[in-house]
Amino acid sequence: MKLFTELVEDVQYIVEEKNGKKDLFITGPFMQAEQKNRNGRVYKLNVLEREVERYNTDYVKSNRALGELGHPEGPSINLHRVSHKIVELKQDGNNFIGKAKILETPMGMIAKNLLESGVQLGVSTRGMGSLKEVDGVMEVQDDFFLATAADIVADPSAPDAFVQGIMENVDWVWDNGILKARQVEAYKETITKASKRELSAAKLSVFEDFLKTISNK
Repeated sequence: MKLFTELVEDVQYIVEEKNGKKDLFITGPFMQAEQKNRNGRVYKLNVLEREVERYNTDYVKSNRALGELGHPEGPSINLHRVSHKIVELKQDGNNFIGKAKILETPMGMIAKNLLESGVQLGVSTRGMGSLKEVDGVMEVQDDFFLATAADIVADPSAPDAFVQGIMENVDWVWDNGILKARQVEAYKETITKASKRELSAAKLSVFEDFLKTISNK
């Protein structure tokens, strides 16, 4: 069996207020069946229906449906990297619409600041299974096992939005505090010293450094 991760970028974030407390959620189609995705794989509808039903029963309904910030390397949940909890996963035709609450964990607070600063994030499902080529596409087989319905990941537009936040002096949460001023200044210096030809590479460099640093926490 192989580890599969499937990215979906068409997600939104919403704020809900209850008893004076505001909670941040991400919502959108977390999984899609019967169509080839960007990785060239197709999930049969009955396979996803079965796994979503099991996932809802075993995890969502018991408040154990957790997800991480970034791209984990294995199927297990790393509690120190948890950023959100999936609170809803329901079928809408061939799509499975999810809703996840951003938690007040270190990674959750980083995700919250990224979202509130305009960074477009996506979700990535994680599961294990085998593949078989059918009519020129790789079809995920019946042994598919859904490990988590959604990890939060960055899409290609993230570096620009991240750099814009840094240059506008947005506060970035860093573990239990604020991203250190000297780190912000170092990022700014890298950007301001870059030539026009080097600017895109510089933006990507500071964003990758940020993600590398938080992934080591």
